[in-house]
Amino acid sequence: MPTKPLQQWKASGNYFQWREHSIFYRDQGKGDVLLCIHGFPTASFDWQRMWPALAKHFRVISLDLLGFGFSDKPRRHNYSVLEQADIIDALLESLNVIQAHLLAHDLGDSIAQELLARQETSATLNSFDVRSICFLNGGLFPEAHRPRLIQTLLRGPLGPLMVYGLNEKKFAQSFSAVFGTDTQPSSEDIADFWHLISLNRGEKLAHRLLQYIPERRKYRDRWLKAMQATHIPMRLINGLADPVSGRHLLKRYRELIPNPDAIELEGIGHYPQVEAPGAVLSAFLDFHKKIP
Repeated sequence: MPTKPLQQWKASGNYFQWREHSIFYRDQGKGDVLLCIHGFPTASFDWQRMWPALAKHFRVISLDLLGFGFSDKPRRHNYSVLEQADIIDALLESLNVIQAHLLAHDLGDSIAQELLARQETSATLNSFDVRSICFLNGGLFPEAHRPRLIQTLLRGPLGPLMVYGLNEKKFAQSFSAVFGTDTQPSSEDIADFWHLISLNRGEKLAHRLLQYIPERRKYRDRWLKAMQATHIPMRLINGLADPVSGRHLLKRYRELIPNPDAIELEGIGHYPQVEAPGAVLSAFLDFHKKIP
């Protein structure tokens, strides 16, 4: 059974209809809009520890992406970063949002890059203006992304069979491996995240959901060009102990991005918003103090 915080999270949300699919989202607070975009394989609940504090400063919106969490999980669907960006655009338009700041993690980083590229370099415009982006750990540059072995195997020819061997114990092992040594997830964390993943047999979609990894290579140059050309404020908050996109990703960010604004979190792994929510909140609010 999910813990009380996860039950309350769901009870405080709503659903948005995207074509024939229901998309779960949260919308709370007043002021400038802050859109929080989660990563693979979890859900908007990733932001739960920061949510109350963020809602004191912003109107905070987050959703469970299609295929994740409490949103619909169509079985034979071709999941893509571009479609997830379309869903976000439609959601914000339905909520009468005309501009938003972004806080993104993992897969969410790629979606934020796509939204930025549409604003900066594409004839396909968003229904809202991106005002700033704060990235957490994620594969911003495919050459600096080190996927876990299980991700590589799931994307291979045996992926559709391997998903039938996934369970909470195996998830706990692979999930804990990307956290910092001193910031390991609790048994309650594992249970809640696994509940969100396995709801409606969502773990059987893992091989399909991971198609964002080759998309990162496909759109790399377009996304990078937008990041290098933009005048909107950007900051990277990076957990250095992350084996997937930690210190090595930060190094690449500083090589490629003009006048890079980056914050280092020593000893923190792939999930800074879960492992060190106070440090992330402080760095994020400090970033926003500098935005006109």
